[in-house]
Amino acid sequence: MTAGTADSDRPQAGLWNIANILTLVRIALVPLFVWLLFEEGDGWRLAALAVFAVASITDKIDGDIARRRNLVTDFGKIADPIADKALIGAALVSLSLLGELWWWVTIAIMVREIGITVMRFVVIRYGVIPAGKGGKLKTMLQVVAIGFFILPGPLDPVRWVTMAAALVVTLVTGADYVLQVWRKRGERRRSGA
Repeated sequence: MTAGTADSDRPQAGLWNIANILTLVRIALVPLFVWLLFEEGDGWRLAALAVFAVASITDKIDGDIARRRNLVTDFGKIADPIADKALIGAALVSLSLLGELWWWVTIAIMVREIGITVMRFVVIRYGVIPAGKGGKLKTMLQVVAIGFFILPGPLDPVRWVTMAAALVVTLVTGADYVLQVWRKRGERRRSGA
């Protein structure tokens, strides 16, 4: 929507709403997750997986609640992607530090994630480019792949296949987003805006 439409006329929800609180809970769970992941033993690994799963689920729930109950706030628009990147980034970096995931995989995914997040903030004045089905698939594959890496046991083929799928979709959707921004920028130039 453009400025001056119904979206900007609607009063914004208060800062302390359930969607924003869930986002803050997700951020707060990141250090607990990392601590559990670095503890030795299958029980700790399962606890880390449980915290990761809860944090991942809050990402879906807070977005659904915010849209359904009209609780979308400027804070949420900024904090939600930061919470997502913090959780995924902490998981990938931790797994690489533990020697369980190649660093180049972590770097490739994180460069894409941080780059696209920065790009979103830079181009937001020209209009929001919503996350598409590819972005949702990317997030789901990342969460599933990380979950398999956290889960103890001899799951290497499954781990690597899901992580390879997550990496490919992450890079392809990143390239697609850059192309969308490039097209939108070209349209604005042609229209003289």
